[in-house]
Amino acid sequence: MTLALYGHPFSSYTWKALIPLYASETPFEFRAIGPDQPDNSAFVAASGPAGKFPVLRHGDRTVFEATTIIEYLHLNVIPDAGLIPADPQAALTVRQMDRVFDNYVMGNMQEVVNEHLRDPEAPDADRTAEARARLTKAYDWLEQWLADHPPASGVTLVECAAAPALFYADWVLPIGDGRPRLSAWRAHLLALPAVSRCVEDARPFRAYFPLGAPDRD
Repeated sequence: MTLALYGHPFSSYTWKALIPLYASETPFEFRAIGPDQPDNSAFVAASGPAGKFPVLRHGDRTVFEATTIIEYLHLNVIPDAGLIPADPQAALTVRQMDRVFDNYVMGNMQEVVNEHLRDPEAPDADRTAEARARLTKAYDWLEQWLADHPPASGVTLVECAAAPALFYADWVLPIGDGRPRLSAWRAHLLALPAVSRCVEDARPFRAYFPLGAPDRD
């Protein structure tokens, strides 16, 4: 049964779905989205109400939304990969942290990016300042959270969400030396082979980052 993931290598949410596939060494086809792949783009556009990637195709089943893709992989493709803990209470914490990264890290980072896409010459200063303030609050909360939750060695839904969120958020608002636990965790995540592969695959597209990509990872 063919397993295919539609997305773009520079997309943070595509990374989120790629990381568990790479970490588990699961065979799959990557079907890139772009002007040279109109059929792939058309498939994604028709797959969900917003027509956004990533989209997973498994046999005759289509799954969209990165978190749901990971849940699907856990249930149907790689149940032994440990993406979601077997203990319901631990699973609840993992799912909660997934929402923290999507809503409060990735979401605020994306608001800054969207303002620069809307008007590259004059992004709205108030909106970008407010989004960075919310991102600062999320960083500070995570710094404290990490005091009681040291980084894990494996890959769960948390790492899948955290790695792309922290990678790109740090480009918009550097985590800085004042948050040593969060800075160390970002470095730990980027060193994971599955995440490192995503970083390298995305490197050719850095010039397209609306704020200008920093000369670092």
